Amino acid sequence: MARTGLAALAVFVTWSILGFLLHGMILTSTYAATPQLWRPMAEYKMTLGTIVTIISAICFVIVYAQWITDKRLQTALLYGLVFGIGRGIAMGYGSYAAMPMPYMLALAWFLGAVVDGLAGGLVLGLIVRGDARPGKA
Repeated sequence: MARTGLAALAVFVTWSILGFLLHGMILTSTYAATPQLWRPMAEYKMTLGTIVTIISAICFVIVYAQWITDKRLQTALLYGLVFGIGRGIAMGYGSYAAMPMPYMLALAWFLGAVVDGLAGGLVLGLIVRGDARPGKA
């Protein structure tokens, strides 16, 4: 259980840092050029965004720890890649299908989610090894 909790915390921190780099630095000019699509910063729901990231990290880790039996680094990276592709398609291209956003933003969201998945898989693979299902030490 301790490794699972540590992994969830580490994935949360990793995704938070990568999210800041992508959304807070790399894409700021794109967001500024499309203000009609976003809440003003004064109305941004920072707490909700943090809660979403925490819950996503916990779910990501629990699925791996509970249901993936082959806990090698390679498996964790593949799991992260598949997770990232699924999340990126939904977030990037799903949003692009429904919103008048620039294509490059959809692509950046997709690629960012793939990087998040791979980074999360790396962290997960380094921390959760062997029989580390929830409820086991």
